[in-house]
Amino acid sequence: MSLRRIAQGLNISVTTVSRALGGFSDVSAETRERVRAEADRLGYRPNAAARRLRGGTSDAVGVVLPTGPGQLEDAFFLRLLGAIGPKLAAAGLDLIVGTARVGEEEQAFYRQLVENRRVDAVILARARRQDPRVGYLLDSRMPFVLHGRTEEARPHAHVDVDGEGAFRLATRRLIAAGHRRIGLLGAPRLYSFGHHRARGFENAMAEAGLSPGPVAEAEPTEENGFRLLQGMIDAGRAPSALLCATDRLAVGALRAAARAGLKVGHDLAVIGYDNLPVATYTDPPLTTFDPDVERSALRMVEMLLELLRGASPAGMAELRQARLIVRASDGPAPEPVSKDRRPSRHQPEETLHGKGPIIP
Repeated sequence: MSLRRIAQGLNISVTTVSRALGGFSDVSAETRERVRAEADRLGYRPNAAARRLRGGTSDAVGVVLPTGPGQLEDAFFLRLLGAIGPKLAAAGLDLIVGTARVGEEEQAFYRQLVENRRVDAVILARARRQDPRVGYLLDSRMPFVLHGRTEEARPHAHVDVDGEGAFRLATRRLIAAGHRRIGLLGAPRLYSFGHHRARGFENAMAEAGLSPGPVAEAEPTEENGFRLLQGMIDAGRAPSALLCATDRLAVGALRAAARAGLKVGHDLAVIGYDNLPVATYTDPPLTTFDPDVERSALRMVEMLLELLRGASPAGMAELRQARLIVRASDGPAPEPVSKDRRPSRHQPEETLHGKGPIIP
């Protein structure tokens, strides 16, 4: 099916048909609609390769995933890609996914994408406070949207979720439930999300006149969640409540608590972040925050399409709110065992409250 047949059917020039299908503004809206209707009736499908050669575009958007320890298999990236892909496809854009180690290998990958014009735009994930990717893309004038925030002063499009507000809310919730020894398993603060969630925790503790409990940070994996809480327990520094920067850290912490004989939700309150599917099936089900990744992905694609149409990134900044999902892993602070309520040698301690040992 050729453009000539469409042109003959409408009695207009082939050039007008081509420009109408390309969405050029010098063709009236009425004519564009007539051309599209005739193309649909005849079953016309444009030659994508030819269109790309004519326009000097790739009709593709690139995403580069980090391959460091605990990164590539992160369910967050899978959710983000799963939400972005169909929305880009609906706009006629392909999604190109690459992998690279953070650092020079990653920067080289971005240079290849930009200098070889393999993509028309880029989506960045897991923002860093000092993010060389952002500076490079701004310098190269490549359209991009960032998931997260950086300390780059130049305007750039980004969508983030208020992790600081979420962890402030979580900390206040635990304080209101009587907890005073509240710990944090954080992600490295070089990541924007690790920095903001830790700040929310610290600010809420300071507002309450409390000192933070044990704090540790590592790449957000289940193994590190287990290892960090296990270290606190072994050192006699187990908190009564624990905030985890991600659900993956929280899942590891739940395992460490169970191994130490602590009943989560009674001896230890745990709150995560991400609302991964596994959070519903942990024992007990995990209280966590849902950042609504799908809605963030939609906004990122909407911004990206505006940038590809020539819009300025100035003002393209959105900070969304996470939603607290209350399940069974958090609860009131455990009651200390007073002298007059200590069990006798004939009364096992676990029968006093019916919920396992008490951690003072």
